[in-house]
Amino acid sequence: MNESRYLGVTPPISTEKPTAKEQEISEELLAALHTEGQFERDDESKNREIVLGKLDKLMKEFVYKALLKHKVSESLARTCGGKIFTFGSYRLGVHGAGADIDTLCVAPSPVNHDDFFDIMVELLKSRPEVEELVPVSGAYVPVIKMKFGGVDIDLTFSSLMQPTVPEDQELFDVNLLRNLDEASIRSINGSRVTDEILRLVPNIPTFRLALRCIKLWAKRRAIYSNSVGFFGGVAWAMLVARICQLYPNACAAIVVARFFRVLLRWNWPDPVLLKPVETCNMRFQVWNPKIFPQHATHKMPIITPAYPSMCATHNVTQSTQRIIMSEFKRGLEVSEKITRGETGWEELFAKNDFFRRYKYYLQVNVTSTDEDTQNMLHGLVESRIRRYVGFLEGVDLIVLAHPYIKSYDHNRICESEEEAQKVRDGIIPADTRPQNTDAARSTPTSGTEKNEESTNAAQSDKSKNHIYVSAFYIGLLLKEKNHDFNGKRRMDLSFATQEFIKIIKMAPTWKEEENMNISIRFLRQSQLADDVFDGQPRDRLRNSSSTKKKGEKRKQKNDSKKRDKDDSAASEDKPTKKVRAIDAAVPSTSGVAVKASNDTPNQHGQDPGSAVVEGANGKTTVATAASGEENKNSGNKKDKDAALVNIPAPVPAANKIGGIKLKLLGSS
Repeated sequence: MNESRYLGVTPPISTEKPTAKEQEISEELLAALHTEGQFERDDESKNREIVLGKLDKLMKEFVYKALLKHKVSESLARTCGGKIFTFGSYRLGVHGAGADIDTLCVAPSPVNHDDFFDIMVELLKSRPEVEELVPVSGAYVPVIKMKFGGVDIDLTFSSLMQPTVPEDQELFDVNLLRNLDEASIRSINGSRVTDEILRLVPNIPTFRLALRCIKLWAKRRAIYSNSVGFFGGVAWAMLVARICQLYPNACAAIVVARFFRVLLRWNWPDPVLLKPVETCNMRFQVWNPKIFPQHATHKMPIITPAYPSMCATHNVTQSTQRIIMSEFKRGLEVSEKITRGETGWEELFAKNDFFRRYKYYLQVNVTSTDEDTQNMLHGLVESRIRRYVGFLEGVDLIVLAHPYIKSYDHNRICESEEEAQKVRDGIIPADTRPQNTDAARSTPTSGTEKNEESTNAAQSDKSKNHIYVSAFYIGLLLKEKNHDFNGKRRMDLSFATQEFIKIIKMAPTWKEEENMNISIRFLRQSQLADDVFDGQPRDRLRNSSSTKKKGEKRKQKNDSKKRDKDDSAASEDKPTKKVRAIDAAVPSTSGVAVKASNDTPNQHGQDPGSAVVEGANGKTTVATAASGEENKNSGNKKDKDAALVNIPAPVPAANKIGGIKLKLLGSS
């Protein structure tokens, strides 16, 4: 390769061609990806094309209706056009079976975002093939999420400052961006960035195979989610593209191995760039940490190559950065074993152990009584949960707050209000589960039978509480206790929790009158629901060296206590009581005492170990958990003050009994 002409901001590290052995490992990678189901069948591919064709027709109908609304003549409205563009994994050619399609709707002026989230949403609701429709107008990139004909679609929108959008419209010309609003710029940039990535890689087939590998690895290791603070699809694509630039002649297996090596040693927060940042004489903000202070706070900046360049990883937090780096380290170790022939690709794709990794977890539950409302509420919490992680990182005892990349969703029919309240609190008894609706749909039935069953089920459920619940999880890693300290440690989560709840309730999509509810529980690993383990063992993973050290210290401590007791018994010549050592290394939540100035009995049916802050119908529940002997004593006293108290939100109640505390704003 002529080094005077190379792709990227620096010359390649190596231009060596792959050896026969490296090519063989790449063939093994391709076979492994086929085994893992990362390539869709022909019928699935055909269905995607049909769905995109229907969307394109629907887009033109939307533009027509929107232009009529803006007083454009009917004859002119019919000729203004409108076009669908794909981007993301589908456009890059690395989508797998069941993957979503990132889609951009481009309309002419004066059609706007309000029209999109009004007229287009109504058109989609009228289509029988549309399911799980979730408009998220307040997102950084406004989007409509849905299933269309069984295909997951993320639909974004941009309006160009031109009277028509012809079928041959392209988006390369930077002048198209003039006078566009910020939302349209962010939306249209998705398509422009994808096309620019493909233009900047030296070998597209190698890039695609390596990216398929990295995407599968990131999903299995639960670090594939921009919304909760990890990397999204475009960020992973830009990272793989950069490694391809540094090793332009390498095969896919070597690109993957170099991917982990380079990024583990990367000097973050130095940015990852595919080309120099482009500047134009326009009003748009371009990523520049020397000018904009907020850009200097980005922890792992990966910069998009299309103007205006933006940071695709601005959501990364201190905790998620540590998790990503630890996975890079593991990936390097496994990939080196693969190149040495010591293991196979399946080890790289091993499923994450999130629910076995930590001793303590926070469970964020959101519930409602309507499916469409729940879909909207789910999108709201998913897009904000990284803010909760940021607040938790400020808690003194928390070393790391690890958000999980997906929620666990349930549809529950409850026989009583007490049962319904337990579900709202995140406690889902097995006997509240309805019949498996998916399984029922898979059973062949005639249309008449299906309608009769639906009618009967609806009539039967009228007297019951039908609740939709989504549970998000955050794993907590606490500081190790200084063994020179003999007291009980206290961890106050109240400020972080209340600030997060305020953010959720201040969102335009939050509506108390629609029975929306949010609750947060503090759990030990042993208290997690069975469904989160997905057939894996429940036993918590332990650091062998740490466990060994703790065992040795505990043995020394017990030996010392035994000698002290023997000496005391010998000197007093009387039997001694057996002393039970209390391990106070971390706050205990076995037996939660909730203290507030109210004698209302606990009607919520909480299980031991949960501390709940919830909001429903304009009320907030305050719970404070105490640890150690405080819990034991408070449980025995049957203190009349020990209760869950409903008070008008956001006015809080004061709770000061130590341990794990979830107290609301204004508590002292």
